[in-house]
Amino acid sequence: MMEEKKHPIVSLLLLLLILGTCTWVFVSIAKDFEAAHIRQFDYSIIQYVQGFISEPITNLVLKITFLGSSIGIAIITFVFSLILVLFRKYLFGIYLLMSVAVGYVGLNTVLKHIFQRERPSILRLVEEHGFSFPSGHSMGTMVLFGTLLLILFKLSKSASVRVIGVIAALSIILIIGLTRVYLGVHYPTDIVGGYTAGIVWLTISVVMFNQIEKRTQKQDKLLFVNNRY
Repeated sequence: MMEEKKHPIVSLLLLLLILGTCTWVFVSIAKDFEAAHIRQFDYSIIQYVQGFISEPITNLVLKITFLGSSIGIAIITFVFSLILVLFRKYLFGIYLLMSVAVGYVGLNTVLKHIFQRERPSILRLVEEHGFSFPSGHSMGTMVLFGTLLLILFKLSKSASVRVIGVIAALSIILIIGLTRVYLGVHYPTDIVGGYTAGIVWLTISVVMFNQIEKRTQKQDKLLFVNNRY
């Protein structure tokens, strides 16, 4: 009994730790883009990453970075939502759509207009429009693949499937972030800002989803009992 009572407290402390840490990192970057330590961090990483520029790598990077674009995220979201609906996982399908729509499309747009950071004036391999912070690609992939990972953990109890899912999701998220620095369209701190903002939204959304899921399960049980008698 004591262990059962501790679980909600431990979960709450973990959620607060995640929210607090990510918010602190995000605010630390956003409060002064021109701070010496931020500029040093950004330009040292940009210099290192762009040191690998070559035509074959650039061609590959352009293909990979598409996954984190608005069109790429929309396609992936639609495909997985459709799969969930076809398997009658309606609540998960709706959750995926809403999580991406609110957390990526809505929140990222608002944050960009609040901070209005200009894009790097360095070597750009492609042209991008709009503000730089937080990165839409990094925030979008964090929200999308983070949500898919949460759904995977809900639907699968297999440890191996979960491990493969975590490795795949984190790899895609990190690689797409690097492609934005490689292409010269984002500062590394834009990427970090996108990741942290995405994690904050994921934390909030999963708490909301868990509450909705519990209510839905209770309603289903009541409906089953009423129909039975």
